[in-house]
Amino acid sequence: MTGSKQSPPKFSAERHGSRIAAIALAAAIASWTDRARTEEQLPPYTVVGDAIPQSLTGAKGNVERGRSIVVNRQVGLCLLCHSGPFPEEKFQGTLAPNLKGTGAHWSEGQLRLRLVDASQFNPNTIMPPYYRVDGLTRVAPAFQGKPVLSAEQIEDVVAYLATLREE
Repeated sequence: MTGSKQSPPKFSAERHGSRIAAIALAAAIASWTDRARTEEQLPPYTVVGDAIPQSLTGAKGNVERGRSIVVNRQVGLCLLCHSGPFPEEKFQGTLAPNLKGTGAHWSEGQLRLRLVDASQFNPNTIMPPYYRVDGLTRVAPAFQGKPVLSAEQIEDVVAYLATLREE
């Protein structure tokens, strides 16, 4: 017919099958490599009793950065469950203990373990592990093999929580 153009060719799995398989394989390798790289970067830690006595980074954390992580609902997520001495923050959580006085109740090592993996001392805790990446269920694919907080962020939060000494 005059004025009409030919329809575009239909997608054919037979014609494009090898291209699709190559793309899927590349995506799987990239995902595995990224996950392996993330897991390799996690400094190891040793639990002694009810604490991780050594810093995950070998250095003290930054108190100011720690406070900003605690109050940031997109990073630390702490205020979704906890409340604390943060008068500027509205709608603080009521599912977990108040953070006020945290530094008076627990040592830095005990705080570190609670952040890294609270299930080490309470298997029924609702607190997620912020640093452990293995043995978890219902983790979105984009977050598998990645800790919620980095070792440096954990140390910053520990440094801040240790300053909360008033009841």
